[in-house]
Amino acid sequence: MKQFDFKDFQKQDIKTQLLNEQQIEEMKKRAGTYEALFSRKARKYKELGLKDKVLNEKDYKDFILSDYTFLKRPVIIDENKIFIGSDKKNLENLDSHLNG
Repeated sequence: MKQFDFKDFQKQDIKTQLLNEQQIEEMKKRAGTYEALFSRKARKYKELGLKDKVLNEKDYKDFILSDYTFLKRPVIIDENKIFIGSDKKNLENLDSHLNG
């Protein structure tokens, strides 16, 4: 992420300034699903035994709203585009978008 210049982007520390339902709704509109925003790497995912449960979209939304660690990070929104997570393909797509 250090290779990107985000000086013109608004940043939010979700640890101290929690996400609200409107923000999650806006992210979902761009991402298509709450599941796309949900992190299975969160410690609580294993602690709560969620890997053994069938979750629906409401569950994903509720977990993200209940604890910031359930949001896959980083989330970068630029105009109508959203980039979620730090996997290689996502970062390549972000780089193409920003440096076109």
